[in-house]
Amino acid sequence: MTTRAEGWLPLSPGERSVAIEVLVHGPLSRTEIARRLALSPGSLTRLTKPLIESRLLVEVPEAGAPAGVRQGRPSQPLDVVADSRYFLGFKITGDMVYGVVTTLRSEIVARHDRPLTTHDPVEVAELVAAMTRELSRDRPRVAGIGIGVGGLVEGRAVVGESPFLGWRGVPLAGLVEERTGLPVVVENDTAAFVEAETWFGAGRGLDRFVVLTIGAGVGYGLVLGGKRVPYSGGEDRGFGRHWILDPYGPLTPDGRRGSAVSLLTIPNIRYQVRAATGRDWSYEEILAAATEGEPMPARVVEEAGRALGTLVAQIANFVMPQRILLAGEGVGLMDVAGDVVEDTIRDNRHPQAVPVGLETRVSDFHDWARGAAVLAIQVLVLGAAQV
Repeated sequence: MTTRAEGWLPLSPGERSVAIEVLVHGPLSRTEIARRLALSPGSLTRLTKPLIESRLLVEVPEAGAPAGVRQGRPSQPLDVVADSRYFLGFKITGDMVYGVVTTLRSEIVARHDRPLTTHDPVEVAELVAAMTRELSRDRPRVAGIGIGVGGLVEGRAVVGESPFLGWRGVPLAGLVEERTGLPVVVENDTAAFVEAETWFGAGRGLDRFVVLTIGAGVGYGLVLGGKRVPYSGGEDRGFGRHWILDPYGPLTPDGRRGSAVSLLTIPNIRYQVRAATGRDWSYEEILAAATEGEPMPARVVEEAGRALGTLVAQIANFVMPQRILLAGEGVGLMDVAGDVVEDTIRDNRHPQAVPVGLETRVSDFHDWARGAAVLAIQVLVLGAAQV
């Protein structure tokens, strides 16, 4: 049986608040923790004692303090032991499984990828289990597994629908738990990515934050009050297909006419250029040709830039976020059409509006796998009932 000292759980609500504050923002002095959480010194001492005894938190030297000089307890910073536990994250695509190992602070310390040759759920679970054994080698303190998939996930355990995998009602968490003996949490991949950025990335400490991803699809995540807002109809389901940016825009096989999906996704940008030129282009070739001024790729990329600028401006107008993170494997679009995007944002915003805090980051599938690992971190610190 796992003891409290071994597993850190269960934590009381007060202990949980202290642990999260230090995990996300630490190291922090006791004085600063008390200020942030509006706690009295006595209450903070009571809450931190079991966290220190269980080794979830430790006292660390203050930055710049002379060696050997003992500090007073109120100023003695508390921090987590980042490598005290490890977490595995997996991102499952239609043809690959990407795996990472992270510390308690979500730093990636190892990667391991395998091709996906079948979509049979049991065989996929077997592959994830084999990758778990590989990634866990020489790491005896693996505390949990997170898995991200594109599609609808129910109860953080069952893949209700995944068009990329052809799955409906697949109990993926249970299948992997049976084969690994570790707790498993499954979530929509965009939702997992948003959680990681909220706790450890671009959205840390922000009240209103948006993640917008472009790549194989269009993903959207909204954070209000520091917490991700779940979709009532299923995570990320049909968002891009139903956000019309240009009613006279292109009609593609994947999306309504002029939708975000039709204009911004890599498959549909490639489809438009292929339909006009009669040959197949990679996304990188299209961007390079647009940079050189080749007419058809340049027209499609410019149209995509206007669409992206319109989408960002609309999000900013209605949500008023402090920051929008644009991520995904398709954000190379910004390198070629960034000026078009920025001009379009300005054209669709009030002249006196606060400028959009737009941050761009090229993300590979290991970043999505890291997001899944953060789900497992949240389960450990928050408890399964709280995430």
